[in-house]
Amino acid sequence: MIKRKWQINGKVHNIQFEEESRLLDVLRDRLGLTGTKEGCGEGECGACSVIIDGELKLGCLQLAAVLSDGTDILTIEGVEKTALGKRIQKSFLESNAVQCGFCTPGMVMATYYLLSNNKNIDRRTIKTALSGNLCRCTGYRSIFEAVELASGRK
Repeated sequence: MIKRKWQINGKVHNIQFEEESRLLDVLRDRLGLTGTKEGCGEGECGACSVIIDGELKLGCLQLAAVLSDGTDILTIEGVEKTALGKRIQKSFLESNAVQCGFCTPGMVMATYYLLSNNKNIDRRTIKTALSGNLCRCTGYRSIFEAVELASGRK
């Protein structure tokens, strides 16, 4: 067993997990943070997106053991408590950018990361920022519109 002390969504957690555990599994199974979804398990869909030390990462590809003590992790549960996260969620609802909802946590995380790091965005920037996230329901137009709405462009 490996022991780590991470800050997750602003709260310090002392965690034990198996050496081969992925971050996605630790978040979901050890901490009950089930908002982060496993879609493909291969890093292709973006449903498991989290922010680790300020960088958008895929939880299904992140080996938990390589994250050191003091690592700062932000999940969808943490984002939804922020003003920007609430604005993003509202924009997704208003733009009908949510259908089955499975991709939504990853889309919201990618949007949060984009809007946290960029002030001037356009449709091309949005498409690039969300290119690692797959949605099988919406056709993307409503998602792009939601990001524009959350950014204040629309």
